[in-house]
Amino acid sequence: MNLHQFYIGQAFDAYDFFGAHLTKDGVMFRVYAPAAEMVEVIGEFNDWESGSIMQQDGLSGIYELEIKDARQGQMYKYRIHKKGGYFTDHFDPYGFGSELRPGTATRIVDIDSYQFSDEEWMKGRTKNFDRPVNIYEVHAGSWRRKETEAEEDDSAGWYRYDELGEKLVDYAKEMGYTHVEFLPLSEHPSDQSWGYQVSGYFCPTSRYGTAEDLMKMVDLFHREGIGVIMDFVPVHFVMNDYVLMNFDGTALYEYDNDAGYSEWGTCNFNYYRGEVRTLLQSAADFWMTKFHFDGIRMDAISNAIYWQGNAERGVNEGALEFIKCMNDGLQRRHPTAMLIAEDSTNFPKVTHPVEYGGLGFDYKWDMGWMNDTLDYFRIHPNDRKYHYHDISFSMMYFYNERYLLPFSHDEVVHGKATIVQKMWGEYDVKFQQAKTLYTYMYTHPGKKLSFMGNEIGHFREWDERKENDWFLLKYPKHDAFRKFLKDLYSLYLNEPAFSQNDYNEEGFRWLEVDAVDERVYIYERIAGDNRYIILLNMSEEEYHDFEFGYDHKALLHEVLSGERQEYDGYYDGPRQDIPTKHKGYKWWGYSFSVNIPALASVIYKVDLVPEEETASTRHIHEASLEQAEKGKTSRHYN
Repeated sequence: MNLHQFYIGQAFDAYDFFGAHLTKDGVMFRVYAPAAEMVEVIGEFNDWESGSIMQQDGLSGIYELEIKDARQGQMYKYRIHKKGGYFTDHFDPYGFGSELRPGTATRIVDIDSYQFSDEEWMKGRTKNFDRPVNIYEVHAGSWRRKETEAEEDDSAGWYRYDELGEKLVDYAKEMGYTHVEFLPLSEHPSDQSWGYQVSGYFCPTSRYGTAEDLMKMVDLFHREGIGVIMDFVPVHFVMNDYVLMNFDGTALYEYDNDAGYSEWGTCNFNYYRGEVRTLLQSAADFWMTKFHFDGIRMDAISNAIYWQGNAERGVNEGALEFIKCMNDGLQRRHPTAMLIAEDSTNFPKVTHPVEYGGLGFDYKWDMGWMNDTLDYFRIHPNDRKYHYHDISFSMMYFYNERYLLPFSHDEVVHGKATIVQKMWGEYDVKFQQAKTLYTYMYTHPGKKLSFMGNEIGHFREWDERKENDWFLLKYPKHDAFRKFLKDLYSLYLNEPAFSQNDYNEEGFRWLEVDAVDERVYIYERIAGDNRYIILLNMSEEEYHDFEFGYDHKALLHEVLSGERQEYDGYYDGPRQDIPTKHKGYKWWGYSFSVNIPALASVIYKVDLVPEEETASTRHIHEASLEQAEKGKTSRHYN
């Protein structure tokens, strides 16, 4: 590490210098504490007694000491003597291992001992701008739990990282997820924080095993063709006195005024200090370099852009410079990894390159789409005509950024209700609409993310102490819902129209976005000749002979509808091909006439028919039209 870069916030490899590193003779300890009166290392190697005094290199603020009796796996802390005659025992800010909570000691870990076997994966990895991205967001401690009688001890039910990976990778492959995104795996003292109040920025939480166990898990996912994303918290840290707060007797990592405190009862990082920027961007680099994570999802970016997340307080220029520096450096070091912002603001150019005035992220969560969509599905169908364009609004701004559509853990906790619960109506109707909701999500431009349990129609809000309610799959509605999502995911993964042109305006167009009274939306996804038309009916009425225009002679082939009986729906009519009619509609040269089930969605594959038809082609087209007229059915329900 270049020390000058460390001080000015340009270093990305500080973890190679600071912390506890094995040497030929023992272990070298280094820590930065410029205002300390004295720093000692205490640990298992010296019976936790004072006396192992670290030496400062000049006036650098960097203290170091090599201890020959120290060994891998032993625990230690830094005893930092502060002005005023008191001391505090601290966790190593660059520590690679930890004892299990409620213990607070750091462990000596050889971070380079594991040998990955994912060369092929790493060589072929991309940012997936023109590929499907279907992310399964997971909390490692509650996806599945071991059967144990020790219910009072949560740790008894946790799987180790590598054990969890063996179970989770098979499920991800079966369902059709391209990536698994874990809620923060950095060390944290409280289970209830879900990892968002971090104590160890370079330390995998000991709840689920060691650093090597985590590396084995990532390696396994890669061998099976699944990417792994790390949830990273660069905005705030836990206030416990053994961590970063008041580290050397001063506000070394936090602001020394009211801006130092967040709405979550944590300390905000002071981005105006180079040493702080170095720690954070080195941590982001650490997870991708040492653990081969395929992406970093950065939490609460809105609280960095604006002072304490409030636009009225103004832009935090120091935070913007940090974000730009970090993302620019990470893009250079990891050009095929994904950098994802959880940002609820309308701050411009979040996903534009730094050299073009942007913040340098690859993707941004579309929180506006998520809120508008879920609010719409809560509304009684009769009232949706008054909110019709809440659904279409997202495409008014979509191409401003590279958006990712999230139904995350934040939407299924704290009294917000689960995704299925949010749907208007009673039990059956909720599932009906949830299938339409997910059809809309997976055919809308943008990459996708959904939290664990959403796919089985969870009715209980997520609780980090309990595993998913997998028993729900014994019930037909829940089992059929998961089957529908599995087939929807398969369609999304295998048809280029749904991902290849996500961020190209040629990949999407509205065919009907003015049917306010009917509450019907029709749009097309396009990738060359790979075309699909999607119909969404948000009303309780079934529509017969619903007409909409098209600019080519074509045939529609139904490929997926949640209303089919195989998905516990109500419709079992024939899947007829639907041809264009030889008449125009509005400004279109041709038209389709379709039946649309109530509160339902239908996905059609489009086959374009050449204008210069042969006799046989014309015969097929006319036969399809006749068949469609004969096959019309009638259904209405409330």
